[in-house]
Amino acid sequence: MSKNEKGRAKTEQAEGKLKETAGRMVGNERLTAEGRGEAAKGDARQAKEKIKDMFKR
Repeated sequence: MSKNEKGRAKTEQAEGKLKETAGRMVGNERLTAEGRGEAAKGDARQAKEKIKDMFKR
């Protein structure tokens, strides 16, 4: 996995978790859902990069 993509995936995951937690704390369902979406996007990016790495070998 390239370092740039790996970093982007981790950043998206962290930002998503942060938004989700903040949304839950203030009772904002929209922010919570947005956070879940960002975290899922980061998970998908990480999975994509891992699959690409498997086929490079």
